[in-house]
Amino acid sequence: MLVLWCPDWPAVAAAMAAGVSAHPPAAVFSANRVVACSVTARSAGVRRGMRRRDAQARCPELVVFGTDDGRDARLFEPVAAAVEELVVGVEVVRPGLVAVPVTGAAGYFGGELSLAELLIDQVASRVGVECQIGVADGLFAATLAAHRSVLVDRGAAREFLAPLDITELDQPDTERAELVDLLRRLGLRTLGAFAELAERDVVSRFGSAGLLAHRLAQGRSERPPHRRRPPPELTVSKEFDPPLDRVDAAAFMAKTLAGRFHAGLAAHGLACTRLGIHAVTERGEELSRVWRCAEPLTPQGIADRVRWQFEGWLKAAPGARPTSGVSRLRLEPEETVAGNSLQLGLWRGGVRGLGEENELAAEKAGRALVRVQGLLGPESVFTAVLDGGRGPAERVRLVPWGDDRSVHSPPEMPWPGRLPAPSPATVFAKALPARVVDSAGAAVETTRQRRLTAPPHEVSVNGAAPQRVLDWAGPWQVSGRWGDGPGACTRIQALLAGEPEVAVLLTLAGQDHPQWTVEGVYD
Repeated sequence: MLVLWCPDWPAVAAAMAAGVSAHPPAAVFSANRVVACSVTARSAGVRRGMRRRDAQARCPELVVFGTDDGRDARLFEPVAAAVEELVVGVEVVRPGLVAVPVTGAAGYFGGELSLAELLIDQVASRVGVECQIGVADGLFAATLAAHRSVLVDRGAAREFLAPLDITELDQPDTERAELVDLLRRLGLRTLGAFAELAERDVVSRFGSAGLLAHRLAQGRSERPPHRRRPPPELTVSKEFDPPLDRVDAAAFMAKTLAGRFHAGLAAHGLACTRLGIHAVTERGEELSRVWRCAEPLTPQGIADRVRWQFEGWLKAAPGARPTSGVSRLRLEPEETVAGNSLQLGLWRGGVRGLGEENELAAEKAGRALVRVQGLLGPESVFTAVLDGGRGPAERVRLVPWGDDRSVHSPPEMPWPGRLPAPSPATVFAKALPARVVDSAGAAVETTRQRRLTAPPHEVSVNGAAPQRVLDWAGPWQVSGRWGDGPGACTRIQALLAGEPEVAVLLTLAGQDHPQWTVEGVYD
């Protein structure tokens, strides 16, 4: 297997999309942590997993970008196309990494070294990005060889892997962090030490996930060589009228098609590990790409890869993109493995730890939400994600059903001025105007030290009759981005007299003319 790897691809793609030179230090952040950074950023001390403020403290001139899987896939499609001009059987593992079978191509071009040099020159001249080549037995060993620009002799993968750190098992999209941490605590610091263990002991202690990692550490294929041939009826296709010419519409249709595709595989006890995405445009242009995956694909994983591929096709540079919309899409399982032992964890509704009955209920609810989206559109169903923040309104983010629900701002981070629990039961989309006065009838404001000028005595909400304040708590101060600039506010909780009594969250905001509002109501 030959693997072509573009180092730091998320950072490279972000810089390309923004029209920024690749030379200044740059980093891509998710949830305020570094997920990828450029060589110049690493030379300044920036590392993956580092907090944003720590990264900027080490490198003040750091250019900051956010994660965007669609952007990464769109800009990587020209790289895959450039490789495909020389070698057949290109498989995209993820944006930034492609794999191709090496035997036939190496014989045609005069050896593995000549092929590697030719591919590096091809990508550099056609796309203008740097890449590294690795050759070894199996995708895992070839990927690590690409990280080191090494061509490993046939049959020598185990010797190549043996001295490498055990953390190399935790590659993207594998979810082996817990296993790797456990192996390190057991004293297994290298892949060679792990590979020396007996397979029977590995299975009994670490289960199927440990067995797969053990095979990789031994330089063997991630899956046994005898795979089942996919039955032809597992291929699913769909005609589109009008043709798809927008990525968001294609992504929405991909969810339904991915569900059908996955259900057909599950009915045969199979899981897909190589997905073929084939499209025909309205003018007869044929587009195809194969995505290779280390782990069996879930419905969401299938839909993601279809969306990424459409990003690459429909948003390519003029002259490289299709001249018309996609009128037919076909998903084909290029490779399958038995999925019986993985079904409970993968085929259910994606909610783990709820028990089988509740997981089935979650799956049923998910199908119902997809049905509503099919009737009313993808923006018709939202679910809430709890993010970090200081105020109740900014902590809740609504996400269309089926989209990425990852946390943007971790709630566990320190948030100076955050309200104590519990949060208001009702948070208004538009805060209600209010007037807060003291016992003398004067408006309550804040001093330069950001303290209340007097205890609140009465509150009038939205022009209604004043209500006496029975009790109150606070204030909680939130600074703006720069000192007391935009975003600065003062919050208090107040219990108002009435039948029944009502507790409200009052906010004083505004620079020139501060105004009290009711942001939420407590039960």
